[in-house]
Amino acid sequence: MRHRVAVVLAAGLGTRMKSKTPKALHKLAGIPMLQHVINALNEAEFQEIILVLGYQGELVEAELGTGYEVVYQHEQLGTGHALLQALPVLQKYADGDCLVVCGDTPCIRSETLKALAEKHTTTQALVSVLTAEIADPTGYGRIIKGTKGIEKIVEEKDATLEEKAIREINTGTYCFNIKSLRACLDKLTPANAQGEYYLTDIIKYNVEAGERVETLLLDDPFEALGINNRVQLAQAESIWRTRINEQHMLEGITIINPENTSIDVHVSIGKDTILLPGVILEGKTSLGENCVIGPNTRLVDSAIEDNVNISYSYILEAEIASGCTVGPFSYLRPGTVLAKNVKVGDFVEVKKSFVGEGSKIPHLTYVGDSVLGKGVNIGAGTITCNYDGVNKHPTYIGDGAFVGSNSNLVAPITIGAGAYIGAGSTVTKDIPEKALAIARGKQKNFENWHTRVEKNPAQDNDREDEDVEL
Repeated sequence: MRHRVAVVLAAGLGTRMKSKTPKALHKLAGIPMLQHVINALNEAEFQEIILVLGYQGELVEAELGTGYEVVYQHEQLGTGHALLQALPVLQKYADGDCLVVCGDTPCIRSETLKALAEKHTTTQALVSVLTAEIADPTGYGRIIKGTKGIEKIVEEKDATLEEKAIREINTGTYCFNIKSLRACLDKLTPANAQGEYYLTDIIKYNVEAGERVETLLLDDPFEALGINNRVQLAQAESIWRTRINEQHMLEGITIINPENTSIDVHVSIGKDTILLPGVILEGKTSLGENCVIGPNTRLVDSAIEDNVNISYSYILEAEIASGCTVGPFSYLRPGTVLAKNVKVGDFVEVKKSFVGEGSKIPHLTYVGDSVLGKGVNIGAGTITCNYDGVNKHPTYIGDGAFVGSNSNLVAPITIGAGAYIGAGSTVTKDIPEKALAIARGKQKNFENWHTRVEKNPAQDNDREDEDVEL
């Protein structure tokens, strides 16, 4: 099998992005745009990937990790100059094919790259160029063809008015014979309007020498979309969201409103799950089967099992077992684990806590740094007071415990299995199993209080409540 090497050109400054983040690291569907290109190359089975990096390349290396050969283009002298930086690496290949692709074309498909490489091999061309026909070719290099096929590629600033009218454009993706490529790179000069080393001059050299140069026209020109600004980034995002949503729907997922549903590339979803409008699934989130998610729900890096219902909620790095109901308006923070058939209701926040099977936290509650057993019922307005201003402390609530509404559980504290806490209590001591704890002021009624206030409101409003036993 012939060696197939890929060079990814990702050294551009990306000034039109107007960002402190390197252009290659701007994300689409949850991963950097450059990672999309690399993924496509891996799926197309290229044996080695060489990254040509430049501005803030160290950040790009750190984000992408290992597994690539990295070279640097420290001066921005054109695409030909960028490829020249990879020449020392290409020297180790006596023969084979080298695919060159731009790192800012994240919509390119692996099937397209494989098709280009296969046509290149089958036709025994020395150069094969991926092209596209677009309605507005402004800014792109034009494909100039004659009776024998492609003659040259003319850049926008070097093109005549007649050439600018041509709609078939160069996508910036090529396949070269490595041996021929090395010889052509030595001939490149910056003799053009930009004063740069054009990679497209290699096509001209081969045509002039009578060598075979092929083209492959894209079926979908949006694969060639290059990202230079935030508008194009949003266009590419839309393309990726559509692809992902359609794939999930074809695999048995119901998405009520695909245009208003956002799913990252690494998300997994089980069959017969329904996504309502406004759902955002990010990171490595996984959903089981027969779930109903949404509307207006965001899940990030969370694991959700089967038959879970989540609405109007934000779930971040949490685990939710089968049969749970969450929301509306719940916030599950990192470290939250819900066992089977747990109910977490409206305006509930849970952080770094385990909630046992069948337990209920229906509404208006904060649970943090806690372990709840099975069948626990937490009344409305309950707060685990886990922070003393310096340290976080745990709360333990045993199986079947009942916590009355508007209770404050001052940690560290243990509430025994089957214990009861009266509503409105501020509990500071451990409660034994099956005990009743009431920790609140005693009620005292003052008869005819409104009459006293009406007689002398100023006097009564100024005086303190005397003789009130707490």
